[in-house]
Amino acid sequence: MTANAEEQPTLRADVLVIGFGKGGKTAAKALGRLGRNVVLVEESARMYGGTCPNVGCVPSKGMVHHSRERRPQDDPQTFYERSVEKVQDVREFMRKGNYDGLNGLETVTILTGKAVFTDPHAVAVTRQDGERLTVTAETILINAGSRPVVPDIPGLRTSRHLVSSTGLLESRRLPQRLAVIGGGYLGLEFAAIYQRFGSRVTMLARGERFLPRADADVAEAVHAILTGEGVEIVTGARLREVRDGADGATVVYEHGGAERTVTVDAVLPATGRVPATGGLGLEAAGVRTAENGAIEVDGHLRTSQPHIFALGDVNGGPKFTYISLDDSRIVLDQLAGEGKRSTADRVAVPNTVFMTPPLATVGMTEEEARAAGHRIRVARENVADILLMPRAYAVEETRGLMKFVIDADTDLILGAVLLSVDAQELINTVALAMRHGITATDLRDGIYTHPSSTEAFNEVPSVVVHEDARG
Repeated sequence: MTANAEEQPTLRADVLVIGFGKGGKTAAKALGRLGRNVVLVEESARMYGGTCPNVGCVPSKGMVHHSRERRPQDDPQTFYERSVEKVQDVREFMRKGNYDGLNGLETVTILTGKAVFTDPHAVAVTRQDGERLTVTAETILINAGSRPVVPDIPGLRTSRHLVSSTGLLESRRLPQRLAVIGGGYLGLEFAAIYQRFGSRVTMLARGERFLPRADADVAEAVHAILTGEGVEIVTGARLREVRDGADGATVVYEHGGAERTVTVDAVLPATGRVPATGGLGLEAAGVRTAENGAIEVDGHLRTSQPHIFALGDVNGGPKFTYISLDDSRIVLDQLAGEGKRSTADRVAVPNTVFMTPPLATVGMTEEEARAAGHRIRVARENVADILLMPRAYAVEETRGLMKFVIDADTDLILGAVLLSVDAQELINTVALAMRHGITATDLRDGIYTHPSSTEAFNEVPSVVVHEDARG
């Protein structure tokens, strides 16, 4: 470490990583093991490992699990408080493990502080103890993540009852009444979690159609499950105002031409996330961004500065941890491999909403497949009717459906929706089949363990409910 004219220490590295997310930490560890001198800067000590293990996937899925375990005789507040404590114990275990896993490498230095670019090869880091230093590197990876969007609704941002998903998951107090603003996947997940814990949940979705990106039959099935659990779903809601009062927050919205209200203890905006690029000083680095703040990258994740890469949510791609992981593979291939891997290699990327039962999807919907010009065969069956899926009855979860969209001319799977027990695992098998050109018939004729949810594949692809006529 050296000092400049202002006596500010300078740390020189081969690779600088900004952000401790999945992509950044994976690349840092791999490059460190290859002997590269790596410096990783993370703004918050509680975020070692990134969003997923600390404030995202792991705690939320932990709460999904515990919410399913609550019995009618359990006191909601006591059970909820105990569940939060257990989930936070897991979060701390993973946070420490992520830190120790990198800190144990002699080639990797972890700095906790705020990083701001001062030129294309240098950042100024202000550490939590107030110390300032400069880090310079030939190669820089930006893995700064994303932040939630709070919509511009009068009174919302200043409301005492406004909560983020992070704050909600960490609070020991179960809201008796919860308003979820937004009808997307995050909203579905949190509505399902808190209704099962004992909250009265109202979901206010702006769109007239529930789950507009899903086929109508799938959206209808999801709607039936959530409302059957007790969630109130209002579509076509135009939010006007949030007013704090003695009894909580009153959310004012327009629906069906009339003004309506709901009074709650907590208001959760679930209206998306945007790249967390503000304050990074990207202008000083010459790194271009899109209008929404996302860092512009090419197929190899290089920014407008060829030595700077952007990984994960910050580059505006799909906001999934496994995409950030795949980003690290692309970057590592550029830095230490053949340089051939790119984002164009990604096909059949699955997704899961962890409601109960889980909603997992991959590929095209029925509507999208037709719009793309395919002549399709649609196979669909309600889980309760799948005779070759005894596990659903064994675990007493027979709600939902399975649906396959198949190219009628090639028998290749174009897309699938699994709304069922174990769907989060099953969808990976379907995605693998799609990536390797395994036909629907091959999937149907596979040999699967018994009794398992996978056995459903022996039946569902044959239950054809529609096939387009030949042109």
